[in-house]
Amino acid sequence: MQKPSISIIGAGVSGLIAAFTCEEEGYSPVIYEATDRTGGRVRTDMHGKYYLDHGFQVLLTAYPEAKRYLDFHALELEYFKPGAIIFQKGKKERIGDPLRDPGSLWPTLKSKVATLTDKWLIFRLSEKLKRTDLATIFTSPELTTLQYLKNYGFSEKVISNFFQPFFTGIFLEPELKTSSRMFEFVFKMFSEGKAAIPKKGIAGIAQQLTLKLQNTRFEFNCPVQKISGNEIHLPGDKTITSDLIINTVPGLNPEINLQWKNCTNLYFQTENQHLSNDLIALLPGNSIINNIAYPFDQKDLLSVTVVKDHNYGDAELIDKVEKELSDVCGIQVKSFIKLFHIKQALPDISNLSMYSEESGTQSSTSIFQAGDYLFNGSLNAAMYSGRKAAEEALSQINPAK
Repeated sequence: MQKPSISIIGAGVSGLIAAFTCEEEGYSPVIYEATDRTGGRVRTDMHGKYYLDHGFQVLLTAYPEAKRYLDFHALELEYFKPGAIIFQKGKKERIGDPLRDPGSLWPTLKSKVATLTDKWLIFRLSEKLKRTDLATIFTSPELTTLQYLKNYGFSEKVISNFFQPFFTGIFLEPELKTSSRMFEFVFKMFSEGKAAIPKKGIAGIAQQLTLKLQNTRFEFNCPVQKISGNEIHLPGDKTITSDLIINTVPGLNPEINLQWKNCTNLYFQTENQHLSNDLIALLPGNSIINNIAYPFDQKDLLSVTVVKDHNYGDAELIDKVEKELSDVCGIQVKSFIKLFHIKQALPDISNLSMYSEESGTQSSTSIFQAGDYLFNGSLNAAMYSGRKAAEEALSQINPAK
């Protein structure tokens, strides 16, 4: 008896995990992907000798789904130290986690970016969230992250010097309007694990997941235009019929009106390096730059992230960034390499959830939705949603499972 056909729309992380879940149950899905590669928003380009990620992205090793699906050793992860360097008023200061990085004890104690009370509160919050399960975090009352920090007792000094630039780089919005659920989740993940980048860029995650697939067929450069019932409509009036469809592209879901957060990522080759490869640096205050980092094993390559809204053209933005690097960080640019405007960097969603039994992934008897936008904007949610959608789709075939 022929097995039901399964089609997956989109070869991003959600789609790859959905395919892997189907393969585990003996099915051979087909993935229709609009571009020429897997990975979706997890993307890296080669530019000469450099690996250029589309946006400064890190893998948090405490993500439960990442631990489930990824071989960290094979990814050759390079790890950042906890905390950050803060460039301010011509000086740089360090704030770290002395328990996990003893070398940061003295720099953290003498740092003026936070009060002693703030440093104690950071430690206390970290320990509290380590003991808090994810179900509790994602069912707690929602505040903005900014209000949460104020309610917890943090000073304006540490909020503006550390929390605001640090989490702006994660949430891609400078006002910290993002749900406190997401803040607690991310802070917990940072406290329990490490932030890392695969040696050959963030796309190494997608490449590893792709190599796990042995019975999946990929149709690249094949943008799906519409899904209706069991039909997938492709360019040139071509229609494919599939028994089950797992859709990871929110634009194809008529029930979703999704807004996106954006950022700009610039790369430079620099003359000098005033920052260790294992540290992320923040530029608080009025700087157009939010954060900078030197990706590992690419000694003179500097990644710069801009999140704030601005009206600069590309050339003007590059000049502005180069001047700030020089004036604020003491870093001299040797040459400009590449700029990426990332218009769909993170889904802008509220009422964040995770691990819901009623996930809402089924939108018809044959169509199932996947994607981090269904839960929260994270790699963990992308993986979870792909697995959950595939499990629900397969349950239609094997109801007893």
